[in-house]
Amino acid sequence: MQAAVGYVRKNPDEVVRVAVNAAGLRFGVPLASLRWLAGQIQGKKAPKDVEITSAPPALRLSAVVDAMGTAVRASASIKIDEISISSEAVRIGVRLREVKLALVGDSDSPVATLIKSGALDLSKPGNLVKFVPKRPPAIVEAEDDRVVLDLLKVPKLAQNPRFKRLLEVLSPVVGIRAIETDRDHLYVKLRATPAGLPAALINLRGR
Repeated sequence: MQAAVGYVRKNPDEVVRVAVNAAGLRFGVPLASLRWLAGQIQGKKAPKDVEITSAPPALRLSAVVDAMGTAVRASASIKIDEISISSEAVRIGVRLREVKLALVGDSDSPVATLIKSGALDLSKPGNLVKFVPKRPPAIVEAEDDRVVLDLLKVPKLAQNPRFKRLLEVLSPVVGIRAIETDRDHLYVKLRATPAGLPAALINLRGR
């Protein structure tokens, strides 16, 4: 909370920006705040040296990760091209472009050898994800440079009654049109569907 207050004090124009965007059903998150949050992630397997920048309308991420015991800097441009929310599925389509893998230091591990060989076709990361053994259940599609996630395939979310009810009540009236960036912000653009209000009320009263 103190960090948030400090950020607003240093950037008072954010208050005006939030008000203007809210009127247009658009909500922005400063990339600086995402960088701060990334810096708070702790743990041996947590990404290190995370860099978050924009490549409008995409978001560019770079971090040092542990790939089977080998330190690798991975980077990619990430664009959300599909968002579909209902009580049955929460689908998010992601385009991964400009994917790069670079070794951090010298290594003779199998992962390092594979990266050095140049045999990986990083222009089509979805094809690599498709054949990953024991891939996360949330990954429901993977092809070329595109990966599709369904958050309701994550057991903890699928079995959470509060989350399910929230979807039942909100999805008929509120959706997400797009998630994109400008130079300094990540924006979530909402879509209002007044015609879905009766269904939302029925779902609310039916519980």
